[in-house]
Amino acid sequence: MPPKLTDMTSNIIYNGDLRTTCTHLASGSQIVTDAPVDNQGRGEAFSPTDLVATALGACMMTIMGIKARDMGLDIAGTRIEVNKVMAANPRRIARVELSFHMAANAFSQKEKDLLEAAARACPVCKSLDVACEQDVTFIW
Repeated sequence: MPPKLTDMTSNIIYNGDLRTTCTHLASGSQIVTDAPVDNQGRGEAFSPTDLVATALGACMMTIMGIKARDMGLDIAGTRIEVNKVMAANPRRIARVELSFHMAANAFSQKEKDLLEAAARACPVCKSLDVACEQDVTFIW
């Protein structure tokens, strides 16, 4: 039996010319993807592999945010610089470099350790193949 529309996460439409429009069904929010310039595209939007790298950072930040909230801490203003490194033969994401720039706060070493551990335990981290290196730096 096919899944009901309410059971699905998203809908993707191929627009042509290596571009898609992805719609999150619960919210209607949309993301456009475009093939990167180094893979026959125009590079005018996130590529699918950009989204994977960005999803890793967003997931880590979200899980860290949950842990911070549970601990009564505020990490608002924290930002992540994301860099995706591709490899060839086969074409794949070889490494994702994430540099967390933590919001100014006086966290104890124990709090820092707990927040970092929470981020590294996110579902996307655990879903990526071990061949995709995750180079994560926290700047406190």
